[in-house]
Amino acid sequence: MPTVLINFEGKTMQSALRITTKVLPGNKIEIEIPEAEIGDSIDVFVILPEKTEPKHRSVLDIIEESRRRHPSRSAEDIDRQLQEERLSWDS
Repeated sequence: MPTVLINFEGKTMQSALRITTKVLPGNKIEIEIPEAEIGDSIDVFVILPEKTEPKHRSVLDIIEESRRRHPSRSAEDIDRQLQEERLSWDS
């Protein structure tokens, strides 16, 4: 059902209809407008969904994200952990 817009003076403006549809193969969309008649001229606005993260990330972005999540450790800290692990094998 179309939405009839009223301006601040109380006058009727153009009606609007919001339709959500899926993108079909071939990147096409299909909409049905029961209120329109064959031959009517209409305007169509397409609002694309926001993308939260790009599909392809660069290797540098992935490395930087990993460094933010896992703060770097000193060589001494890593050596100490390896030594503790080796000592646990003997137990």
